[in-house]
Amino acid sequence: MGWLKIVGMGPGDETLLTPQVQHALAKASDVIGYFPYIARVTERPGLRLHGSDNRVELDRAKHALQLALKGNKVIVVSSGDPGVFAMAAAVFEALEDGPEAWRTIDIDVLPGITAMLAAAARVGAPLGHDFCTINLSDNLKPWEIIERRLRLSAEADFAMAFYNPRSKSRPQGFEKALRILNSVCKDTRPVIFARAVSSPQETINVVPLTEATPQMADMRTMVIVGSSQTRIIQRPDKSPIVYTPRFWAP
Repeated sequence: MGWLKIVGMGPGDETLLTPQVQHALAKASDVIGYFPYIARVTERPGLRLHGSDNRVELDRAKHALQLALKGNKVIVVSSGDPGVFAMAAAVFEALEDGPEAWRTIDIDVLPGITAMLAAAARVGAPLGHDFCTINLSDNLKPWEIIERRLRLSAEADFAMAFYNPRSKSRPQGFEKALRILNSVCKDTRPVIFARAVSSPQETINVVPLTEATPQMADMRTMVIVGSSQTRIIQRPDKSPIVYTPRFWAP
């Protein structure tokens, strides 16, 4: 009997890979995913690795479902958590539109630690009160939707976490986002630029919103913008702590 598990590999550090996911990988016959995520899977006899490009999510999902239906024990890998801008939704999109037989497959989603949560933990607790998460890539949705959500989230005074803030092919989007935030927020709330969190290339930079620039982010950067309530605790000879109190202070 085959099965399909859609798993989160965490933000990068092997110690942040959950035991549940490790156990599933040990039982799998096939692992499917984007090339850099496949590279994080330890090879062993009997395990087949299927790497592919980052813009073929539906093809990847269909391949996984086809293999599982044949009786293979298949894992689809994502970084972070598979349900956050990742492969779980793609698999279910393929499942909904695919053959009826695919609906008989045993499918599980195994959570992982997101880049957002790993970045937040590095600086303290900037997401300690209400927050929202927005993918700034306009590959799968129009920029007008992103801009509306940005503006409304800022007006509602959420802390905000941004995935995919800036790439070489669309450098202008994050610049527009910063202009919107400055025009709505009109303050110096902290902005956290957390790049490649939990990897050897990790860098953390905390700046006031008024000093944030587009060049501070790339596709490996998680950007977290505090709310008007977010505070910074300065410490001698240590990195400052950024947190948002659990109680609202009018």
